[in-house]
Amino acid sequence: MFDQLKQIQEMKRIQDAMKQEHETVQKKGITVTVNGTLEVERITLNPALSPAEAERALVECINDANKSLQKRLAKTMMGSGMLKGF
Repeated sequence: MFDQLKQIQEMKRIQDAMKQEHETVQKKGITVTVNGTLEVERITLNPALSPAEAERALVECINDANKSLQKRLAKTMMGSGMLKGF
């Protein structure tokens, strides 16, 4: 029971730390900033791009930022021992 409580406390600590993380990705003059809870915080568009180019770049930015943050979270959890056996 104490191990479960420790795991819950550790998970809460990691979650709080990840809230402070940010990832900013830039492609073709479009910039996206995503926080550690995978919420988009800021988007800066490039007016020189066509709508189709802007859409593709925006999707790529968001996906890259999310992947980077997910890898960082997994690495943090591995380091804490939360993902043993996975």
